[in-house]
Amino acid sequence: MLTLDPVSLSQHLIRRESITPDKGDALDFLAGALTTLGFKCHKLTFEEEGTEPVPNLYARFGTEGPNFCFAGHTDVVPVGAADHWSIAPFAAEVRDGQLFGRGAADMKSAIAAFVVAAERFLAGRDAPPNGSISLLITGDEEGMAINGTRKVLDWLNERGEKIDMCLVGEPTNPTEMGQMIKIGRRGSLHGVVTVKGAQGHVAYPHLAKNPIPDLVKVLATLEGTLDEGNNSFQPSNLEIVNIDVGNESHNVIPAEAKSRFNVRFNNEFTPESLKAELTRRMDSAGVGYEIDWWLSGDSFLTEHGDLSDAVSGAVEARLGVKPELSTTGGTSDARFIKDMCPVVEFGLVGATMHKVDEHVSVADIHALTDIYEDVLKRLIG
Repeated sequence: MLTLDPVSLSQHLIRRESITPDKGDALDFLAGALTTLGFKCHKLTFEEEGTEPVPNLYARFGTEGPNFCFAGHTDVVPVGAADHWSIAPFAAEVRDGQLFGRGAADMKSAIAAFVVAAERFLAGRDAPPNGSISLLITGDEEGMAINGTRKVLDWLNERGEKIDMCLVGEPTNPTEMGQMIKIGRRGSLHGVVTVKGAQGHVAYPHLAKNPIPDLVKVLATLEGTLDEGNNSFQPSNLEIVNIDVGNESHNVIPAEAKSRFNVRFNNEFTPESLKAELTRRMDSAGVGYEIDWWLSGDSFLTEHGDLSDAVSGAVEARLGVKPELSTTGGTSDARFIKDMCPVVEFGLVGATMHKVDEHVSVADIHALTDIYEDVLKRLIG
């Protein structure tokens, strides 16, 4: 059995500089720890043309159902300006009860808590558990998420293997442990709208066609409310994130103008109905345009049931607070897992994730480990 506690294991993982996509160092270390516990580990590398190969890890203890899965990622975002950190980003130092390092909050400490919770659960039993424990850990959640979780799920389907319920360890708590469990997420739809013109000299506008005024007309139609939200979700929201004409000259009318926007949408829309509504609005501008879409995830809601009850009950038992069941925030790989099984998310405090001096409380890492162990007892104990 492992002798590492969750904080020590977190430090080992943080010190492996797995900036997205993880090249495998952190995953290999994790596989070694899980093999020691008796997990059967599969390192799965996937790639597509034009993308980097990404290693992933699927590990399972037991063969019987139900299969309870912990899911997460070892890849981390870049550190940014390293000289702005008060502690080296990958030193994984503990100072004043806080563990510092890139990935401490998002989400290597939660992965460490997965492993130690499983170890304690298995070590404390006189009989085999009433099911299996698995870990699905990807190396590209912070990147394009093309060669990660969804391809591991495809691999499982091809093997005829099923996950029955899943807990993702993303940092779900805004400022204190126990505040929030994610039971769903809004979808994310990206659009790139392009208006064509004709390049020319600004002194001879009759010999050119400026695309910028027409692009402005199209973008103006995207303003306004999309929906009012509902009991489970906040309102859908569209943000224009970029306008570009590729023109560095002060006396040239550009040949085209384009803009990128993103919509975080709730279950009042399907991707198809949302595209139809946005297209209707843009058509009302009465100008020619082209639109390219990219859907990075649909909205989903995990209905109340054994999984949400177990996580909520474990949080309340350990921390003495009843967590809010929420669908706020960005996307996670739960958007892929929801197609196979019920999925919820609970992890550490996310206030410093992706920031300089990312850190989490050592006490919170221990509390999270206890919660994960209790979830295992409630669901397959």
